[in-house]
Amino acid sequence: MTRSPLPVCGPEGPLRATPSARVPSPVTVRAVLFDFGGTLFQMGTYADRIRAALRRPVGEREMDELLTGLERGLADPDVVEAQRGRDVSSRAHRHAFTTWYASVRELAPYADALYAQLQAPEHWVPYADTGAALARLTDEGIALGVVSDVGWDLRATFAHHGLDRHFSSWVHSYEHDTEKPDPVLFSYACRELGVEPAQTLMVGDHPAKDGGAAGAGLRAYVLPAGAAPGAHRGLDAVLRLAGV
Repeated sequence: MTRSPLPVCGPEGPLRATPSARVPSPVTVRAVLFDFGGTLFQMGTYADRIRAALRRPVGEREMDELLTGLERGLADPDVVEAQRGRDVSSRAHRHAFTTWYASVRELAPYADALYAQLQAPEHWVPYADTGAALARLTDEGIALGVVSDVGWDLRATFAHHGLDRHFSSWVHSYEHDTEKPDPVLFSYACRELGVEPAQTLMVGDHPAKDGGAAGAGLRAYVLPAGAAPGAHRGLDAVLRLAGV
């Protein structure tokens, strides 16, 4: 039986002791993989998106009712079911989001328009420190890649904001019929960049999905959730972890 390069762990820790002579010294980070939404970019607010889709003024009271409807929709059984395997194909991704939008009766006629916003580069806003962090990593010779659970090709969005030049690998879940934290996605990115998993840092905002890169032998850094569009994301921590 072929053993994984990672130790097999029980509830309390590794099952087999690792001799001290075999404990590896820290490995230099040669590559950084980034998640997309919530990590390097954020969509505009739902209120702004709804106003753009409806193409008419929406008062604060009406907007509050629409947003409350979307909140309730997250618990709708049909919406919950539509999220299963959401990112394994373009079709599943569209179905998941339009089902959620349409769970609000007033938004149902605009579900396709709201989904189209997701694929429109101009609706995505880079965080305030995204460009500087990517430029610093690139200048230091660190290879960069994107690993994202998504239903469309992200390169146009990065290009729209002049950030595509920093990346040499693009791993979109829908193109691989699977989702993070499947090791297939992280391993594929490492192979494209020509680096070992142990030399690679995965950065994202989802503990299970992005943090799951550790299960594939990568290092992982999970950003705190909730940053507003255009805010400072705290990517200076990534620079420190990468040793630059």
